[in-house]
Amino acid sequence: MEPKSYKWFNDYLSPDEGHSHGIKDILYSKQTKYQQMEIMSLGSYGRCLVLDGKMQSSERDEFIYHEILVHPALLTHPNPKNIFIVGGGEGATLREVLRHKSVEHVLMVDIDQEVVEACKKHLPEWHQGSFDDKRTELKFLDARKYLEETDKIYDVIIIDISEPVEEGPAYLLYTKEFYNIVNNKLSPEGTISLQAGTTAVHGLLCLSSVYQTIKSVFPVVHAHEAYIPSFGLPWGFITASKKNDPKKFTIDKIDNDIKKRIKGTLKYYDGEAHLSSFHLAKHIRKSLEEYDKVIEDNAPIFTYH
Repeated sequence: MEPKSYKWFNDYLSPDEGHSHGIKDILYSKQTKYQQMEIMSLGSYGRCLVLDGKMQSSERDEFIYHEILVHPALLTHPNPKNIFIVGGGEGATLREVLRHKSVEHVLMVDIDQEVVEACKKHLPEWHQGSFDDKRTELKFLDARKYLEETDKIYDVIIIDISEPVEEGPAYLLYTKEFYNIVNNKLSPEGTISLQAGTTAVHGLLCLSSVYQTIKSVFPVVHAHEAYIPSFGLPWGFITASKKNDPKKFTIDKIDNDIKKRIKGTLKYYDGEAHLSSFHLAKHIRKSLEEYDKVIEDNAPIFTYH
């Protein structure tokens, strides 16, 4: 079958590999103070958010990314009430957090107001009105600086930011110094969650570095993965906790907790998806344990850009 005569968006995964998407329309494009932003309509995945040329989420499969990012961390905490979201401009991470009945307050801090405002307008299916929820507080500033200066304590901190690219806004949110700040702002059973790059063989350097860096700060750290079709790759996430171990939860416990603690119906995440996401292949486990780089402010790591 001949490809349609689209214009093409090439999402480069490495210097030697990319994922091509047929563009139906460019809905929004702007160079913000911090990054180049596009909202596109793609042939296979519908509307999507692209930052600095990298796919962030798409209409057809964003639920996979956002459910596996949010729910393992919130269910690891027995009663999460106060939540801090770093980034998450589309509002979908906020949407999933607000599904939890125990949540009383969510502070979302994103450095780029222009991205959030564009997503509010053009991607309503992502946020589904979450920015207007009475439990939501939204600030536009440097999340690291805020956490350094605040005396507030949070039960769960979700870090939903782009990969650490040179001169990008996110690389100092992947360091040991930052994770120490995060640890100090968590309650005794506090948990964190973040995306940590691909689990494909050429991307394990980033995932392993982030894993080892968080392991130098938190006592319970696990990498897990999900396949995100619009990314063209399997993707890695990390859930860490001061106390509780999400890998020890049973399928029945997760399914029962979902029924008791989460409003609405999830599309991707359940007990079986939870356990399977933590069961990584042998070569991934080997890389996580053998790689010894700890990321620091003066020794950051950058992914391909």
